[in-house]
Amino acid sequence: MRKVNVTCRMTEAQVALLDKLGAHFDRDRSYLVNQAVAGFLSMHQWQIEETQRAVAEADAGEFATDGEVREAFRKLRK
Repeated sequence: MRKVNVTCRMTEAQVALLDKLGAHFDRDRSYLVNQAVAGFLSMHQWQIEETQRAVAEADAGEFATDGEVREAFRKLRK
């Protein structure tokens, strides 16, 4: 996969911590930032997929009944 450069602004404290972690793990800033971004994207990918699924269900007219909603809230209150 082709890589592209991305620029972001960070505080001096964040950069110092990246450098400290980089020295500890024998990795450069770029590697650490890539790992952090990859983790963030992976962790939140489900949100995108679930939102798309929910929109498709809503477009198809698939909604929870009033009883199903009440039951879900009853379970949450326990």
